[in-house]
Amino acid sequence: MKSINSKSIKYIMVALLMLPLFNSCDDQEFLDRKPLGTAAEGDLAAGGFEEKAFGLYGLVRTSPGVTDWCRFFFESVRSDDAITGSNASDTANFDPYFEKYQYTTTHFMNTDCWNGHYKVIYACNDLIDAVDKSGATDEGSLTNKAEAMVMRAFLYFDLRRDYGEVPIVLNKVVVPGDAVKPKSTIAQVDAQIISDLTFASQHLPLSWPAYPGRATKGFANTLLAKLYLYQGDWTKSLAKSQEVIASGQYSLFSSYADLFKEGGDNSPEAVFEIQFLRQGGINYSSNYWEAQGVRGAGTWDLGFGMNVPNDNLINAYEANDPRRLATVLYSGQDDGNGLILPAKPPLDQPYWNKKAYSTPSVRQNYGENKNHWINIKILRYADVLLMAAEASNESGNTSAAASYLEMVRARARGNNAGILPPVTGSQSTLRTAIKRERRIEFAMEGERFYDLVRWGDAVSVLGPLGYQPKNAYYPIPQTAIDQSGGVLVQNPNY
Repeated sequence: MKSINSKSIKYIMVALLMLPLFNSCDDQEFLDRKPLGTAAEGDLAAGGFEEKAFGLYGLVRTSPGVTDWCRFFFESVRSDDAITGSNASDTANFDPYFEKYQYTTTHFMNTDCWNGHYKVIYACNDLIDAVDKSGATDEGSLTNKAEAMVMRAFLYFDLRRDYGEVPIVLNKVVVPGDAVKPKSTIAQVDAQIISDLTFASQHLPLSWPAYPGRATKGFANTLLAKLYLYQGDWTKSLAKSQEVIASGQYSLFSSYADLFKEGGDNSPEAVFEIQFLRQGGINYSSNYWEAQGVRGAGTWDLGFGMNVPNDNLINAYEANDPRRLATVLYSGQDDGNGLILPAKPPLDQPYWNKKAYSTPSVRQNYGENKNHWINIKILRYADVLLMAAEASNESGNTSAAASYLEMVRARARGNNAGILPPVTGSQSTLRTAIKRERRIEFAMEGERFYDLVRWGDAVSVLGPLGYQPKNAYYPIPQTAIDQSGGVLVQNPNY
């Protein structure tokens, strides 16, 4: 059995996941070929709905509002870690609606987020409906159904965090009226997510040797652990986190800094990533990283310059924490590769998101500056460990909490024994440490705002920036309310 390098496997995976977006006979013939990966024929049963399943991954990557620049405006710019960035002309068009909490029902990103998520949900429903109507019970077809269910759960989890009460649409949508539903309560949305993830956990494989990036049992269980964490169900969150840990499928990548470079894609830390690829004339990506690239001129024209760190985040790091220089790129300073960024001015911002920064030699090889090739890391193993730490601590098991916390800090510490000392102490001490660790470990990755809301800390932390309790949830787009004929009711106080 032959194997190929990870870049080639990634190319095959992304190419296959794009094929169902097209409908030529040649595409279907290629889809029917066994991928040239590390798995031998028969390793995993192929379902009769494989093509539809592949199509979901392409839709998640290409549907506006799901994994494009809308993602970091909702998830990161609303936190105390980041600001809109870019320059004055762009800032006026974006930051009031996110950074300053002046939410509006008509901003295009709000509409894109809502419509994009439901577009993929409807595609998930199509696959689930097709499997159910076929009566197929073979392992492969149930796996394809599970892929649709875990993806639907992921999308509803996003909507639940951004809008709170949302319509639950489970039926196949043939005409627009099929999608008109009233809002469901958060408890009802949670119940549906749990139902989808439970089925997915039962029918997804632990891994896909030939398909890096495809949904797994670990993805389903990690998302379940996170939902239970949001509910404050510490027992269930801990159980699901420990199930992922005990699976033996994941480990922390050796280098925190390298995790966010090209070599960190689909690493042992990856629970779920959106696959990007730039090869030859092929560009399978979105504007997610491009929009966060340094906004400069010439060789420093790397992107739109949005979602940049602020002083609040920089001051939150413990002394000599290596994660700061792995997260923050400084104008006028070395980029870590021997290149010096221009100063501010001429650059508009003093800091940039280094997790969006690609390796200069790779940019040179591709002959382009914009980053269209590094994956988006949706869930990673460090999150599993910190969820286990939080759930253990809130359950009163401080020793277990300290142990999980130390795993993450030890990776960040590396060989520097004098920094980031292990944290022990009372439940209150550990709670504070875990909150800080989540902020630092996932800085600029979109967890901070939602963590503050679920902890009940958003008013005290974000209030001075303009946040009000109603800002925990975004208003439903006016177009969605209009199209529903009044069935959808706007969120309170908007």
